[in-house]
This record gives sequence, structure tokens and C-alpha cells, in this order.
Amino acid sequence: MSASACSRRSSHVSTPSRTSSRSRARRSRTRRGTTTPAAVAGRSDVSRDPGASPASAAAAALLDELVAHGVRHVVVSPGSRSQALALAAAALERAGRIRLHVRIDERVAGFTALGIGRETRVPAAVICTSGTAVANLLPAVLEAHHAGVPLLLLTADRPPELRGVGANQATTQPGIFGAFTRFAMDAETPTGEQGEVAAARAIARRAYGAATGDAGDAVAGPVHLNLPYREPLAGALPEWFTGGRTRAVPDAITAPKRDPHALERGPRTVVIAGADAGLAAEELAHAGGWPLIAEIVSGARFGRQVIHGYRALLRDPDLGGRIERAVVLGHPTLSREVAALLSRPDVDVVAVRGAGEDLDLNHRTTHVDAVAVTPGDPDRAWLGSWLQASAAHAVDLDAPAPDLDGLASKDPLARAQATRAELAAVRRPLDREQLAAAVWAATWPHDRLVFGSSRLVRVADAVLPGKRVPVHANRGLAGIDGTIATALGIALASQDGARPGVTRVLLGDLTLLHDVGALLLPVSEEHPRIQLIVGNDGGGTIFDGLEVASLASKDDMDRVQYTPQQADVAALASAYGWEHTRVTTRSALDQALIAPGSRRIIEVPLERE
Repeated sequence: MSASACSRRSSHVSTPSRTSSRSRARRSRTRRGTTTPAAVAGRSDVSRDPGASPASAAAAALLDELVAHGVRHVVVSPGSRSQALALAAAALERAGRIRLHVRIDERVAGFTALGIGRETRVPAAVICTSGTAVANLLPAVLEAHHAGVPLLLLTADRPPELRGVGANQATTQPGIFGAFTRFAMDAETPTGEQGEVAAARAIARRAYGAATGDAGDAVAGPVHLNLPYREPLAGALPEWFTGGRTRAVPDAITAPKRDPHALERGPRTVVIAGADAGLAAEELAHAGGWPLIAEIVSGARFGRQVIHGYRALLRDPDLGGRIERAVVLGHPTLSREVAALLSRPDVDVVAVRGAGEDLDLNHRTTHVDAVAVTPGDPDRAWLGSWLQASAAHAVDLDAPAPDLDGLASKDPLARAQATRAELAAVRRPLDREQLAAAVWAATWPHDRLVFGSSRLVRVADAVLPGKRVPVHANRGLAGIDGTIATALGIALASQDGARPGVTRVLLGDLTLLHDVGALLLPVSEEHPRIQLIVGNDGGGTIFDGLEVASLASKDDMDRVQYTPQQADVAALASAYGWEHTRVTTRSALDQALIAPGSRRIIEVPLERE
């Protein structure tokens, strides 16, 4: 079996010319000993059996091995060349061995699988046909690569003799994702010969290990198996497969843990928690007695050491200017102040390796697998100065408590004043800060909160207090691609097994429209509990805060940056079978966030500032 494997740092595969494609196809036919489908069929009795299909046997073995190793979710985009894989997945669903999700758009399918991998840290498998279907997976592959999310791509392909000859739906699929996969293979075309089932199982084991980071690569990420099939593309599945008889998989060998990097006390230190940092960042800050600068997407914004208004404090020469060491967990992306700190040559940056790319903004960062604080007394004066400044920058977005005495007063004037104050609180209009605060207040540890890459996530980062909430965001590349699909994957995985909770997604109107196709869910599938809270300001107001706003004319800003839109969100929701609620006050939003229902779009109109 020949294989073309790409490690996570392998070189890119260039697109061959028309001539080189044909030459490669001829070489491939010669190397694999295949000339025509008829000649191949003559090698094996199974290929002549109209009820059998080498493609189905190989697909069954591959999926069976992946499921045996832990895959529990498979996302299928229907197609002809991939039918053997799709039908095997359907059989696994009937047997109760997987949850199957069907999406007609491969980009949606890729991000749905990405969301499942984000939540579970176990790869979901994506099945698609050949041609442009494969190319549509690229955005999800890039995000999975940069964020370190496990993902399995099973792309069906034409056999070698149909490559580079103008065959329908045939393009150069091997290596299509370049260096952005942990492992990539162009598998042999099944012919029904002895040993192919064992070979398919071996490929599955290698792919699963590479996707999870357990196969010699410490970082999880996307894996691409390109699977060429000949006709018949599907047939009767093997009896051992339909009968559910599969071998047990031995427990994975746990790699020995390395000694953590010792963080000596003494240097004035801050802990930086970026996207996906998780609980470890808060634990480190607590152990060291250091200020915790936690982005809202970190999942670490809680505890006594959390610093409010960190952007302003990092610009303060008496606080940010005196930092000597920064310990980084996760991938910080939300503020220029943090990026500037981590770029300073006078700051000792220690970055704990996580799921994504290594961080090295100052080109002298120390990368470690784990850290531990050495014994000793913390620098209480250093922490105290940060906490004192933090308290002064905390933002209180809660409405004042009702004046119960005034409401019950016998004095008409006092009672009228208390009533007006209460009505003002109920009718309080929504702005971006109140929108973020309401969603944050409604979300609890059994829920999930997903932030889209829009202006709202930066507002939330600036104003929200500490709270232990499971948070997700696609910050590997911080694109708006696939936000809804990712959130649906998170919701499906987090609510698996009838677990409680709601997945809430805070996003802008353009982020919604960019992924509107993800709203289409099959009527035959169980729908998760999910709310899309859309701040609709009619365009991309995030650009109003960038340099371009001071350089471009208003007409140019509107035309190519702000991109104003007047989409009818209610009509979109109705078309896709989602509930829709439009709210303009904080009290109405609070009620909408706790209202029962499975799929709801909550639209909040906002002014452009």
C-alpha cells in the first residue's frame, strides 16, 4: 500500500499542471498495476459478485475501526462517489454505535464536526464526495489546524485511471489541504483482494492517533484520508459489520508526563489566558498569587485574581509597564495591548503548549509543556496593586434594585418616583454592553456560550465580570466562517445523552448571514437546544473602530467595509423552521433567553455608533 503522509509541519503540495496530472495518473496506474476497471475486476471473485462491493467492504472496515477507537459522531454530505461510506455510516447509526448528522453543504458539515471536536476533544468524521465538495472543507481544516481541534476528513475520490483525464468531478485531491493536516493519505483503491480489510483498519488506527495527537504528534488536529473507489460504489455490507461484531480495541498507551517548567518567584508576573486556556490558567494564577488577564473566550475568567479593564491597565506604565514575565495559556487574540506585551523584548514570555500553534510574538518566547510554581511567598504588593486598579475599572451593568419602600410608600410623590424608576429599568433600551451582559447572566456551567468573531466579542471582553462558564469561539484564525455550524456541533455534543443545558451564540448580523445555510437541519434528526442572539446593526460595524474608518470616505466605507444589509431575519428564521423573537429592551431579552424552545433566533436591533 502506498501512502502520502503530511505531518503538521510538512511542505505544501503544489497544484500540478495538466500535463503533470496526466503523467502522474499514468505512473500511478503503472505503479499500482491497474489499467482498466475490467482488468481490476478480473482479479477477485468478490468484484464479480453483483451483491458485493470492495468499496463497501473497505468503508465498513475503516468506519468500524474508527468507532472502535472512540468516534461517536459522523457528519455526512451526500454524494455518489462516497455512497459506500455513507451507507456504512447509516448502518452504524441503526446499530446505535454512532450519531449521524446529514448536512447538504460540506462547509457546514466541516464546521459541525469541528464543533463536536471542540466540545468533546474526540474527532468527528466528515464524509463527502469528490470534487468541489472536498474544497469546501478547507475553512474548517484551517481553523482545526490553528486551534488544535481533532477532525477526521474522509473524502471519496475517483480511482487513479480517472484522474487527470477530464473525468467528471475529478480533481487533484491528494494533498489538497497542504501542511494543514497532521496526517494525510491517498489510500489504495479497494479491489476485493485479501488483506484490504486489515489495511483499512490500519489506516483508521493511524488516522485516529494523528487526529488526537497520540501518534507521535503531541498536537491534535485535522487528518485527511482520500479514499478512491471504483464501481460498484456500494453493495451489501459484510455480515460481520451489520451484525455488530467488532473487535475490542486495547487501551491507548499514555505517554509519560514530562517534568513541568519551574516558575521561580521574584519576577513581576501576570498570567495571560487566551482562547481555550481553560481552568488551568485560573489555577496557575491562584497558585502563584499573580494577576489573571483572562480573555472572555478563555474559559478562565473567574476567581479572585481576575483583572477587570485589563486593556487600560496594560497601558498604565505603573502596572503594565512594570511587567517582567508573562505566562501564557491558550491563544490570545482579542486585544492589541496583550499582543504588544507579548511582543516586548524586555518581557520574559513563557508559553504553555496547547492545542494550537506555538506562540512567539517576541521571537524569544520559552515554550514548555507544563508549568509549576516554586514554593515561597507571593508578591502581595504586586497582586494588590493590580486588584486595586481592577476594582476601579469594574463595570456594573445591572439595573438598580427596586425601591421597595418607595413602591409601598403612602407618600404619592415618593411612590410615583419609585414607580418611574422601576418602569425605566424595565424599559431600559439595549446597547451592546447590555446585550452581552444579559447573555452572560443567563448562562451557567451546564450551558455553553459561543462567541462569533464580531464586534460583540470585544465588547463582551471589555465589560463582563468573572464567572465560571464553558466558553467556545473559533479563534484559531478568528474568522466568521462556520460560527452557527460550529455552535450546532457544540450543542449536539454537549447535550448528548439527554444532558441539560442550552447553547447560546452571541454573534453579529454579518456572521449570521455568512453561515445562514447551517440553519437547515434534517427533519429526521433530533434538534439541539440552541439560541442565536444576533446583534443586528445592519453591517460590519467592527470596522468603525479600525484605522480604515479614519482614512476612507463614508461612501467607500459603506461600499467595501461596512457592507450595509437589510436582510429580514424573521423571514430567514421562518424559512428554516427556527423560532424568531425581536427584542428591544433588557427585560424582554432576559425573558427570551429563558423561554423554552429548541431552536430560536433572538434578534436585537442595534444602532451604529
